[in-house]
Amino acid sequence: MPGEAPLPYDHLPEVPSFTVESDEVADGQPIAEAHTADARVGRPGGNVSPALRWSGAPEGTKSFVVTVFDPDAPTGSGFWHWVLVDIPADVTELPAGAGSGEGLPPGAFHVRNDAGLKEYTGPFPPPGHGPHRYAIAVHALDVDSLGVDDSASPAVVGFNLWQHTLGRAVIVPTYAFEG
Repeated sequence: MPGEAPLPYDHLPEVPSFTVESDEVADGQPIAEAHTADARVGRPGGNVSPALRWSGAPEGTKSFVVTVFDPDAPTGSGFWHWVLVDIPADVTELPAGAGSGEGLPPGAFHVRNDAGLKEYTGPFPPPGHGPHRYAIAVHALDVDSLGVDDSASPAVVGFNLWQHTLGRAVIVPTYAFEG
């Protein structure tokens, strides 16, 4: 059932928390349709990644990774909607729409998500499946580069992340599609 799956960080070693905020999405609140999947998957959304800003990353942070994960997807393994790596340490915000690849900080790049796309793909749970949670996480890393290229899978990124994460900031909005 939706809402019972653990977040991907529940089984990893604890790391310090810092703050991630957005004027467009909020913890525990529904995601606006502007940020949900679009006509490519038969939905009415705008498929625009929300603007994010973060602060209070741990000392020694050398880069960031941003991810969006749906633990409630009916796949047995959740669904990675967005994986953006190698964000420089002096960057503390992303504008709305950065998930399309426009306006990315120098050196940052997308790896393919579980839809097979190198971009943000908004929420698109099955109709009537109840609200899903979307863990939007900013990971502070102890390396300048995660050491993957744009052909890496979200699982490979995750494997490298757990070895280099100094801190993590997470907000978890929700979305349900009633069709």
